[in-house]
Amino acid sequence: MRTLFWRIFATFWLAIALVAGLSLLLGRALNQDAWILAQHPGIRGVAAEWSLRFEQQGPEAAQEFLERHRHRHRVDIQVLDETGQLLVRGTFPRRAAAFEARQHNPQRLPWRRLTEDYTSPQSEQTYLFIYRIPHPELATWHRDSLLWPLSALVIAVVVLTLLSVLLTLSITRPLNRLRGAVHDLGRTTYQQHSLARLASRRDELGTLARDFNRMGARLQDLIGSQRQLLRDVSHELRSPLARLRIALALAERASDAERARLWPRLVQECDRLEALISEILVLARVDAESSQRQPVNLAALLEKLRDDARLLAPQQELRVEVPADLQLQGWPDLLERALDNLLRNALRFNPAGQPLEVSARRDGEQLLIEVRDHGPGAAAEHLAQLGEPFFRAPGQASAGHGLGLAIARRAAQRHGGQLVLANHPQGGFVARLELPLNLGAEA
Repeated sequence: MRTLFWRIFATFWLAIALVAGLSLLLGRALNQDAWILAQHPGIRGVAAEWSLRFEQQGPEAAQEFLERHRHRHRVDIQVLDETGQLLVRGTFPRRAAAFEARQHNPQRLPWRRLTEDYTSPQSEQTYLFIYRIPHPELATWHRDSLLWPLSALVIAVVVLTLLSVLLTLSITRPLNRLRGAVHDLGRTTYQQHSLARLASRRDELGTLARDFNRMGARLQDLIGSQRQLLRDVSHELRSPLARLRIALALAERASDAERARLWPRLVQECDRLEALISEILVLARVDAESSQRQPVNLAALLEKLRDDARLLAPQQELRVEVPADLQLQGWPDLLERALDNLLRNALRFNPAGQPLEVSARRDGEQLLIEVRDHGPGAAAEHLAQLGEPFFRAPGQASAGHGLGLAIARRAAQRHGGQLVLANHPQGGFVARLELPLNLGAEA
């Protein structure tokens, strides 16, 4: 991560420093005349002061001003009018024009020639000023004039360095926190509050931290549920295995007649073990479902489940109320397994002579599917635990391993909804699947 820090820091710092330096150098290289005219002390403000003296005091005062100025700054000046005629004698040497005419290369002249147009605000007359600055004097001024740009450049470099450090740290520090969170997540020691400060940010890194928190919480829940499932599975498998072992031990010492009597018990325990393993596999497949959603025709699905229930319990009356055109996007196999488990659970507790009621309706953007029986219901203190794998309410005498409601709950969560279990106000028990109809809902 330190490599990334220095890469980002160097990139920002060099980019800003190069842009600033090149802008300064390029500006001076392309506008040297303008730079000298605006900054050189022997030129800056001369045109305005000379024109004021010329217009108010006359040519002699203006000529005297030029001579004093040349003596002080070593800059020769001539002033022409709009027609190109000299207004005063100026301070150019007498043979300077002839010498300049003989030089074919202006760069070999011993001075730098600059021109400037100036319009007097009093008379609105335009003057042409011609300046000649000796190269040694100009070089000395350049060296002195570089002191303040270099000072400004040093200050700019310090400021840019601090800004680059802050900007780099604002990127690398959150990444370090995420790296630590990933490390903790891999060691199952992840704590959501470790990214609480980062998640409070209102930028992309804050969004990433919040998404990571949700992912970490879900992974922790899955890891915890898987561990609990393994403990429950090992506990539930011990009972049929122990009974099988006892039955086999008895069969080894039993006579032929007693062995024939024990054989159906062995087959029954094997069937129970196979049914338990099948339900465990179904529960595991719910979370592993990776196929795409597809339309589910609820009317056809519930009609099929009603036919199956009639074969399982022909004495029970089953009432189904569902609109013919009600559909949702989901996984038909998972939904069928969930509703089948809810129906089987209701059939076990529904008394004879009372109808079993199944209804489906749309409530806003949700689909509600309810399965109600008229049985004794469940104790209020056990409602929160119903739906957990292998949980069976105390005193329950019906067969089962406590996986039916767990499979239904996992199937509802896979569809982005939930399973609500409650006692009906008029008696009996209600299991309600609340599923989102929105196609983009998260599963």
